[in-house]
Amino acid sequence: MSKDISMKAADNIRILSAAMVEQAKSGHPGGAMGGADFVHILFSEFLNYDPKDRTWINRDRFFLDPGHMSPMLYSILALTGTYSMDELSQFRQWGSPTPGHPEVEVARGVENTSGPLGQGHTMAVGAAIAERFLVQRFGEWMAHKTYAFISDGGVQEEISQGAGRMAGYLGLNNLVMFYDSNDIQLSTETKAVTVEDTAKKYEAWGWKVVTIDGHKHDEIRAALKAAQSETEKPTLIIGKTIMGKGAVKTDGSSYEKQVSTHGQPLSAAGADFAATIKNLGGNPERPFAIFPEVADLYAKAQAAKAEHVARKREEQKAWEAAQPELAAKFKAFFSKEAPAFDFAAIQQKANNASRASSATVLAEFAGKIENMIVMSADLANSDKTDGFLKKTTAFSKGDFSGSFLQAGVAELTMAAVANGMALHGGVIPVCGTFFVFSDYMKPAVRLAALMELPVKYVWTHDAFRVGEDGPTHQPVEQEAQIRLLEKLKNHKGENSMLVLRPADAEETTVAWQMAVENVKTPTALILSRQNITNLPGSSYQQALQSKKGAYIVEKDAAQPDVVLVANGSEVATLVEGAKLLREKKALKVQIISVPSEGVFRNQPKAYQDEVLLPGTPKFGLTAGLPVNLEGLVGADGVVAGLDHFGYSAPYGVLDKEFGFTGEAVYNQVLSLLNK
Repeated sequence: MSKDISMKAADNIRILSAAMVEQAKSGHPGGAMGGADFVHILFSEFLNYDPKDRTWINRDRFFLDPGHMSPMLYSILALTGTYSMDELSQFRQWGSPTPGHPEVEVARGVENTSGPLGQGHTMAVGAAIAERFLVQRFGEWMAHKTYAFISDGGVQEEISQGAGRMAGYLGLNNLVMFYDSNDIQLSTETKAVTVEDTAKKYEAWGWKVVTIDGHKHDEIRAALKAAQSETEKPTLIIGKTIMGKGAVKTDGSSYEKQVSTHGQPLSAAGADFAATIKNLGGNPERPFAIFPEVADLYAKAQAAKAEHVARKREEQKAWEAAQPELAAKFKAFFSKEAPAFDFAAIQQKANNASRASSATVLAEFAGKIENMIVMSADLANSDKTDGFLKKTTAFSKGDFSGSFLQAGVAELTMAAVANGMALHGGVIPVCGTFFVFSDYMKPAVRLAALMELPVKYVWTHDAFRVGEDGPTHQPVEQEAQIRLLEKLKNHKGENSMLVLRPADAEETTVAWQMAVENVKTPTALILSRQNITNLPGSSYQQALQSKKGAYIVEKDAAQPDVVLVANGSEVATLVEGAKLLREKKALKVQIISVPSEGVFRNQPKAYQDEVLLPGTPKFGLTAGLPVNLEGLVGADGVVAGLDHFGYSAPYGVLDKEFGFTGEAVYNQVLSLLNK
């Protein structure tokens, strides 16, 4: 390739990036201009993809971490043919396919939604793990690389420690990350906030690290070739680059290396847009254009990639013919359909903690749902994901034959890794920890909801009944926070998350069934630490009513005196209280279990009215904030919950102190009914 044409291609990306931001009058042009050389070399010479089908399973993946560098991504993808100049000119506008931060659209080459720094490259770690897991099962014919692009901000975000540690420990030699090190961040130069030696840090985690001039194409090529041949470690390429490369003032003097170009259009930052475009070889009157020689360069690159893909597809076809059973399994893994499983056959122990009931289900999954990967943040024996682990092995360097990932104490990292696994495809990621630590995971959970990823969360120790651990480990407001995602619609207009808090062992089985069958959004299972008495008439068949989000557990009459509302372990407490209401006051009671208000609100109004009985007095009981049930109880009654932090004491003592006993329910219902 001609050096001049190669440099011109990078300059073309710089021009398009700067023009997008200038047109939108907002954005971050400087970083995109600095990273242009690397993405050009990567996409034109190294990244394998099918130009006619970007969803090809065995493509290399490119994960962008700094979402503010979206102009760079859209520009390089425009050179490869998935975006038009008109679409680039509509950057950040209503209805445009070029939003301010990229949103996953694999058919156009966007592998991940990126924005909150640090998550993009951590998702790349998850994708690389998924690739190793699948290669171990199907063979090296499907091996491919995962590339990540990170900035100073992503390196500084705390999540980078978890991602770096995990990738190094697992020896992910299929992972290559480019660090765009330009010494500039949004408000300051990097020297104002850090003195760390990034290379030594990643080397200490077990990475191969090379430092290059990020604008010299031969150095980029050499680094990528070395990374592709690495067999033991993930590779970090530190590219020293120039923020706003090519930017000039009106008089033609340099306006590079300026903090201002990180977050503003060139003209607003102090540079001259027209002079800069001209300096880069473009036409200021027509900045949205691909140079003819660059178009020719990419046409040839696309043709070479198409030939490579054709050979790979033939290789796959030969493998499928030789291994029909494995080929059928491979197709099933990537089908995006829920795996077949006989949930009715699961035998649950009655009156068990729902975390233990979950362990029973997970133990049944092991070896049967073969593409499930379960992970835990150093809590497998407490969140009971060890029900799965006991029947498999944890990943280690060079060995992905098992199906469990020990994530270590890194909840946010684990959640972002799970997102990367789901984005890669072919696997079903499950991650577990204590519910109170969902606070640490929320940024990645939110992205999973936005990206519509079917990640499964196992959150145990669901309430103040953690007891002696005290308020630091007792979730109170967490359920309300997570259930907001049931109310938030994704871009398809559906509930962005399925949140389930089962009331007994059989409901836990059905909750897992709903989780596995939910292939469109993330699912949360909120599970108890303490044992829960099975509901009256408890059975798998009865618990299947959970699929409607709420159902009637007990009903004494066509028109009861009161409706009792709860989910999780509080339903059993309502059953105790109802017994007293009947025995002492001859009251007629209707008890409902509501594992998911979000699902319930999607049911026909007639069913909702049958369950809630509008106009009938209602009493709700929740171990979290009262708002958890206020939308169900409404103006017809009251909700008893916690409006304060917990205290350290045995959970039985806390139940009495906080009013979570059958006697307390009895008294509060009588007060509601003025009896």
